Amino acid sequence: MSYQHIVLAVDLTDYSILVANKAAAICKAFGGNLTIVHVIESLNYAYGGDVPIDVSDIQEQLETTAKERMSVLADQLDIPVQETIITQGGIESEIHRIAEENNSDLIVVGSHGRHGLALLLGSTANGVLHGAPCDVLAVRVHKSDKPE
Repeated sequence: MSYQHIVLAVDLTDYSILVANKAAAICKAFGGNLTIVHVIESLNYAYGGDVPIDVSDIQEQLETTAKERMSVLADQLDIPVQETIITQGGIESEIHRIAEENNSDLIVVGSHGRHGLALLLGSTANGVLHGAPCDVLAVRVHKSDKPE
């Protein structure tokens, strides 16, 4: 199997570079294209639309910060990035939508490997896996792997 279009879903934390390097290596191996996506979960979406204050300024600040971090991440990779996307909405559904619209073969996402109650309740990686239009690679990251 050959992966020609890979969607890398990142949370833009310090661990994102570890996951991004795995995605970049796969792109290199298959000669594929890389799209990086970050989803800002809308505060209205996260709280079911019952946010009693205007959150537009907060959402704008989140987007500005995300653009800056996305640029830094893309510049750190040793492959060209076809596209970077910052969007708002439900994390899993937005990643699925972008992967489908781009006819992606693979979604790469980080997984913190939670245990116990967090595992039962599910994680973003688990949510992306279910309902994905293509293969999903969950890259395990540990606190000890934190880049300096």
